[in-house]
Amino acid sequence: MEKLRAFVIEDSPVVRESLIDALEQEAGVQVVGCAAEARVAIEWMDSRTNGCDVVIVDVFLRSGSGFGVLKAIRAYANPPRRVVLTNYATPEMRSRCQELGADAVFDKSSELEEMLTWFASRRPSMH
Repeated sequence: MEKLRAFVIEDSPVVRESLIDALEQEAGVQVVGCAAEARVAIEWMDSRTNGCDVVIVDVFLRSGSGFGVLKAIRAYANPPRRVVLTNYATPEMRSRCQELGADAVFDKSSELEEMLTWFASRRPSMH
């Protein structure tokens, strides 16, 4: 079965590693790369057209922000799906992310299972 390819944008090494493990083990996702800064993430995506199916982005990064990443992705001809995973999933934050093209917004501290379910429901089907 073909796996969804994900690019993870998260500045906390501990969160990034546990997220990658959960995505690969529990949701059957192939993580193809990661970045801790907005500029690095955008450069990776700009250089790899169709390099991933979905981007998982934190709003607050070491440098730059997830908002900048969402804005950059929105300009692509065939943008990947966008999932925001943040500690600040307020109604205002969810609305802002969705305005910038996020397909889903999840709270890191309380909605990880929901995010894994979201991914599992989007696995490419066997033909």
